[in-house]
Amino acid sequence: MQSLLWLIPALPFASAAVLALFGSRLPRRINSVLGTAFVGLSALAAILVAAAFLVSPPAGGAWVQRLGSWMEIGDFRPEVALYFDPVALVMVLVVTFVGFLIHLYSVEYMRGDEGFSRFFAYMNLFVAAMLTLVLANNLLLLYLGWEGVGLCSFLLIGFWYKDPSNVRAANKAFLVTRVGDTAMAIGLFLIATQLHTLDIQELMRRATAQWPVGSGIAIAAAALLLGGAVGKSAQLPLQTWLPDAMAGPTPTSALIHAATMVTAGVYLIARTNALFILAPPVQFVVALIGAATMLLSAFSAIAQRDLKRVLAYSTMSQIGYMFLALGLGAWSAAIFHFMTHAFFKALLFLAAGVVIQAMHHEQDMFRMGGLRFELPLAFWSFVIGGSALAGLPLITAGFFSKDLILWQAWAGPNGNGWFWILGLLGAALTSFYTFRLILLVFYGPEKLEVPHKPGALIAIPLITLCVLSLIGGYADTPPDFGGVPALSNFLNQVLPPLKEVHIGPVTEVITALCASAAFAIGFGFAYFIYGPWRVRTPREDPLLRLWYSGWGVDWLYDRLFVAPVHFILHASKSDFVDDIFSWVANLADRTSTLLRRSENGRVRWYATGIAAGFVVLFAIVLFVR
Repeated sequence: MQSLLWLIPALPFASAAVLALFGSRLPRRINSVLGTAFVGLSALAAILVAAAFLVSPPAGGAWVQRLGSWMEIGDFRPEVALYFDPVALVMVLVVTFVGFLIHLYSVEYMRGDEGFSRFFAYMNLFVAAMLTLVLANNLLLLYLGWEGVGLCSFLLIGFWYKDPSNVRAANKAFLVTRVGDTAMAIGLFLIATQLHTLDIQELMRRATAQWPVGSGIAIAAAALLLGGAVGKSAQLPLQTWLPDAMAGPTPTSALIHAATMVTAGVYLIARTNALFILAPPVQFVVALIGAATMLLSAFSAIAQRDLKRVLAYSTMSQIGYMFLALGLGAWSAAIFHFMTHAFFKALLFLAAGVVIQAMHHEQDMFRMGGLRFELPLAFWSFVIGGSALAGLPLITAGFFSKDLILWQAWAGPNGNGWFWILGLLGAALTSFYTFRLILLVFYGPEKLEVPHKPGALIAIPLITLCVLSLIGGYADTPPDFGGVPALSNFLNQVLPPLKEVHIGPVTEVITALCASAAFAIGFGFAYFIYGPWRVRTPREDPLLRLWYSGWGVDWLYDRLFVAPVHFILHASKSDFVDDIFSWVANLADRTSTLLRRSENGRVRWYATGIAAGFVVLFAIVLFVR
């Protein structure tokens, strides 16, 4: 089955190429089959490869499939090769299976859109690029996938490009993530020049052997990779693009901006863990960034009125949990939360799409209400997905992964009580804004008529993700709850295991009880403030306006970066440099006008010109030495 590994990214690449070249000429039924079936086949290939890997684990803990040589420059010979280990297995299964469900959903959701084939071409290209990223054997091939998902993000955010606001959102996402991508590219140059390889496993071995812990070169390399991670994963200070990215179609939000692409930064840090272990200050900064983003985004979610923007800020907050885990050395806990988050956040975005379509594309939650009877499938999807997001104890997947992060935030060698407390505060805020959303949308008086209800192609993905959001956490049930931590043990074959050193007065059971209390407190406050008997009017005060604006970071960046550039451009729009280019353009225009006069259609003049040219050329050859 190892030989099937290359098919996993190749199948969606092939369908993307066919749809891009011929999709506009094919019937929509054929486009939907091409767009969905090839991702489904990729998921099937991933399942077969994963099953073979689990049944017969390789001796070295990983499969490597070499497809060719990228380039050869001296002793620098990066390969086009795929690397499949327990981390890649989890990532690939999530990307392909959740991606297939979202594609299936999209067939019905995008049915009437004029860009139907273009949409599936972009989506399949994204899946292929993401799979290239997670299967890459070296950082150069990983960077190819990294840039590929960035391109697809730009294309899909601005999919409805006739609306200027969507184009601005796409440009913003592209430019902000460029900052992080530039830092990452510099980091790759640094690693390649210092370690003479970009093979991920080899560079970690060489770095561990050559760089002392805390050395300047290790700190620089880890910091530059962190720059790329915070850009792609929308963490402080490069988080401003993600809320505006909700301008794209809802399936785009579910796939790219919730379940997969924004977790690429998490994967990068986990995959290159040895570099961050060699740079303790950078690893601590990862934890600080995660904790800060988790809380600031949660407060922003509390103040939002737009349904999808609440989920966008929630995504930033949950990725903050993953960064917190990575910064504290809880590598497997971060990947575990990635998996459960993909299930319940994709579910919430897809259910949000059902609500938005039913409400005539209205996204203001304060103009909704009473939809639990009109849209029962969307209601129960929100209840299950929201409960998983908030961490409903023992029932939902989100509880187990979040509880593991909270426990290791206390017990790990880099953990402390402050991170534990901040994590619990984040859990309470998550519960509050999640049930605020559910109460506003599904309870209270009905405000708009619902003309459209979902069909089977929407129902199947929602029901499947509901099941995964409930049972997905049992892949890593803690021993204290009667289970075996199978997923953690599996991931710890390739990720450094976390040693629990801070035992008592807080135990894992106490952490679980505190997380359950945080869930209850958040739910209680949401029900008290936004219960069905309350008047549904948005509150206005300076603090909520600050949170609504994302803590004013966009305003700050506009003043620091955008406004000075606009001023310089305006001041220099008529300087002497423009005059030089205008003169060159005028000269070219006048010369072309003169030359056009020689094209008069008179053959005798052409013959005379040829003869004269021959005479001049002969004279030059004869007399010029």
